[in-house]
Amino acid sequence: MKNNEERKGVPKKTNELLFVFVRNPELGKVKTRLATAVGDKTALTIYKFLLEHTKKTTQHLPCDKAVYYSVNIRERDIWHKNTYQKHLQKGADLGSRMQQAFINSFADGYEKVVIIGSDLPDLEEQHILEAFQQLNTNDVVLGPAKDGGYYLLGMKKLHPNIFQNKKWGTASVRKETLKDLKKVTVHLLEELNDVDVRKDIENHPSFEQFLI
Repeated sequence: MKNNEERKGVPKKTNELLFVFVRNPELGKVKTRLATAVGDKTALTIYKFLLEHTKKTTQHLPCDKAVYYSVNIRERDIWHKNTYQKHLQKGADLGSRMQQAFINSFADGYEKVVIIGSDLPDLEEQHILEAFQQLNTNDVVLGPAKDGGYYLLGMKKLHPNIFQNKKWGTASVRKETLKDLKKVTVHLLEELNDVDVRKDIENHPSFEQFLI
């Protein structure tokens, strides 16, 4: 039985689900590595900018959509409740939280499930559309991040081993994940940069306003 305090959302409409992992935008608790260079206030402003970009990129996609919050579900925020299901992340680390979200999604009857992060300034609709399309002929889709991780993961069934024994947030994650998937077909999307530290935004025109 679903706990109403942990899982809230619009009814299932399609067999495809995109969900976004987000951190609750609170001062001093988001983009902490970036904040060491730009300060907590600017880091929060930048993260809110990234959240807005993620919403604009995803809100009109034809799939079902969900947001998984890090701390608590917010009823009134940029993620409109008529567009996005609202859930709470559950688990001891990033791997267990992602795994549980995929378990929930497949249990709800979705046949293709894709997760993205919320700190991708160059993410476009086409990246997500390509992910769902490639799941027609591949078992897994991965969006490689320039830091050695990944910004997107799509599956048609759960592959639990990819969520285990990883040093999350390090450059080894994508390599270890692909090693775990060597027996299945994997499609790699375009490599993108996510925002973790100052160098990730220094030469990006979208962030000039924050670095004056």
